[in-house]
Order: sequence, then C-alpha cells, then structure tokens
Amino acid sequence: MEGGYDHLRASGGNLTRIPVLVLWAHLNFEAGSMTLFSLNSSSLENFLLQKLSHVIGQAPIRIVLPSGAEISPRDAAPAGTLVIHDRQTLLRIILSPEIEFGDAYTEGRVEIEGDLVEVLAAVFRSLSGRNPGSWFARLRSKLLEWTQANTLHGSREHIHRHYDLSTDFYKLWLDSEMLYTCAYFESPSVPLEAAQIDKMDLICRKLQLQRGERVIEAGCGWGSFALYMAEEYGVRVKAFNISQEQLAYARATAKRRGLADRVEFIEDDYRNIRGKSDVFVSVGMLEHVGTENYRALGEVIHTTIGNSGRGLLHFIGMNRPRPLSAWIRKRIFPGANPPTLSQMMPPLFEPWNYAVLDVENLRLHYAQTLRHWRNRFDHSADRVAQMFGEQFVRLWRLYLAGSEAGFVAGSLQLFQLLFAGSECRQIPWTRAHLYEKNQQTAKQEATWMHAAS
Repeated sequence: MEGGYDHLRASGGNLTRIPVLVLWAHLNFEAGSMTLFSLNSSSLENFLLQKLSHVIGQAPIRIVLPSGAEISPRDAAPAGTLVIHDRQTLLRIILSPEIEFGDAYTEGRVEIEGDLVEVLAAVFRSLSGRNPGSWFARLRSKLLEWTQANTLHGSREHIHRHYDLSTDFYKLWLDSEMLYTCAYFESPSVPLEAAQIDKMDLICRKLQLQRGERVIEAGCGWGSFALYMAEEYGVRVKAFNISQEQLAYARATAKRRGLADRVEFIEDDYRNIRGKSDVFVSVGMLEHVGTENYRALGEVIHTTIGNSGRGLLHFIGMNRPRPLSAWIRKRIFPGANPPTLSQMMPPLFEPWNYAVLDVENLRLHYAQTLRHWRNRFDHSADRVAQMFGEQFVRLWRLYLAGSEAGFVAGSLQLFQLLFAGSECRQIPWTRAHLYEKNQQTAKQEATWMHAAS
C-alpha cells in the first residue's frame, strides 16, 4: 500500500499490529469521538464496519467479513452484499475507498453478491452531493492529477495505455463499426449497431453538413465517424488522433472502402491542428483534455473555423466540479477529467464570442450503450482472459459496470453541445432536421431490426 502505512494483521483471529497514530486519529476523529475501544477482534471489526458504512454514505448494502461480522441497512432491503475477505482489505477501503475497492475487486479480495451495477449505483446515489472522502483519499487523487498532466507527452502516453491495448480486444465487444462512444437509441430495443449509426447521423444532422464542406475531427478513434461523414454527407475530413493502433485500422478501412481520397487520418495532437475548415467536431475527446487546456483547444477551434464556422462537442461530463474516480484514472483512463458545462464553456467559447446553439444530455443512452458493451464483454470473457489474464477481466468488468452505474445514478452525464461563430449562416430555424433520418440510415436500421427480431 502506498504512503508507508502499517496495516492491521490478524493471527488466529486476534489483532497483532495496530495502525500508526495518524490512522488512529483519522478513524476516531471522523467517527465523531475520541473514545478508545477494546482491541478484541469483534469490537474492532464492528467499529470498522460502521466506519465503512459511513464512508459509502450509508448505502443500502450488506457488508460481511469472514468472521461472520456484518452490517445491514436498517430500513430497506439491501441492493446486494459486499463480501470482504480480510481485515486489512477492509481498512484499506476505509482509507481510500475508490482505489482500494477497485484493486481489491480486481484481485478477488472482495466479492459482490447481487447485481454489480445495482450495488454500485446504490453507492453512487448515497454519495451524491457529498464532499470528497478522507484527507488520505483526496491526497491520492490530487497526486494522480499532478502525475497525469495532459501535456503533449502525457496525453500520448495516456492514450497509448488505454486505446492501444489491442484492436482485437475491442473487436470482441464493440459494435461492427468500432465506435467506443455513446450510441443514440430511439428506443431501448434498438440494436447497438443501429444505435451507433443513428448517433453518427444525429451529429451530422445537428451540424447540418453540406456536400463539399471541410470538416476537422479531433480524436477520431478507429475512424468510423470520419468515414461516415465523407460517405453519407459528401464532406472532406481531416481526422486527428495520437493512437497509432487506431490510426492504422482507420487508414486500412478508408482504403478498403475507397474513401482514402476524401478522409485524411493524421497522427498528431489536437493542439497541433492547422488549416481552415467549415466544421469542427470532436466525439469523446474533451474528457481527456483537462480543464487547464480548454483555452488552448478553444484557440485551435477558432483558428480552424473562424467566426463563420460551427462545431459540436460530444463528451462525458458532470453536474458539479469533482475529479473522476481515482481508480479509473489510475487503472483505466489516466488523465481523464469530465467537466461540467460551467467549466468548459467560458474558456472554450467566450474568448471568441461563440454561441451555444443546442445542448442535449444523453445520459441514459450511455447507460444503455454500456449495458450492451458489458454483456458482450462478459460473453467474450474467456477470450479476454486468454489475452490478458483473469485479473484483467475483473478489472474491466468493474470499469464497465461502474461506468454504467454512474450514468444510471446520474453522477455522470453525456453532453452533445452544438456551437457556432458569430457570422455563421448555417443556423437552423427549428429542430425538425434532428428527427429526419438520412435515407441510408433508415435502410440500415430496417435491416438490423429485421435481423434482431
């Protein structure tokens, strides 16, 4: 464990080592009392269980230890049971809940009995509006911010750690277009493939793309959206990305589909984007930029589309400023920082007098997208274990379930924000165009619906 703390150790059911003085003061101070308790096993475990219940906001969760000690909600049926396999793990989770719970689940030191998403959503709801956890947890979170700064070098390393795991891995559970962002479901029964095409077409309609226009896409993933814009709307696209594996896949796909002359995939950071365009679009990148870099991104946007262009940002966000889960930043998405609208609008838009034309929140659509991904991931778990090992399977299962729970509980949001320069003439009179599908999209959806029925 980081930070040089001594741990609680059990031998024959009896405590044989006591935490350092700082930990002792922390536990008792936050419990609201400096009263000392007996160091016998049962009283210590009961105290720690009460402490953990407080840490997770009195969530309706049953917590069980190997000794049989447990704590259950008083006035509600438990959403599930958290089984903690040793006292040391219990103490670690109390000190730093996000990181230590995630690591303990990954390593099999804790188990969840019941629906994992429901249990996590219950905890997120119970913590809604509360201040961050202990000083120790806040310190670890702040250290991650310092060590994961989204500099030019840092951003490349962060993207490499996540997106360059292997395209074959992502193929196991993403849709056929390899879209790793929120889909758009006209109804919950729509298949994932159709919903992802609907998402791309919805963005194109919001932007009112016109044949022959120039589009810059920042953070293009495996290239599907850039190719869709070119093929279905007749625009020319320059798509930027710093994931070598994704770019190799995107370029091969463009060549195979005969679109290499209309879509250029460029390996470079968004801060180095140059050239003029009519439209700027970014799907799933803003949460990797960092609030300290928003003005730089705004300057890039203004350099490319000027005062007459328009753009759309599609990104994970939050309702109030707070760091993303420290465990996700440490183990899954280094440098990730979903913003609130109030954090991103002033530095991105105000210096250039950009007008916000439309904001839509697709939070429940992302929960549905993650449900599809999680089910597909679980179906491919044996193959994933062969590729990366059993702990990797547990790590990613928790990440997908926790993300789904965040959108279900409302601690995460998904914003689509349309904006334009002061001289833009492509401003719609009504919102009718948002609900008139591209003919090709409608045909594809009919095919998928038939296949899924």
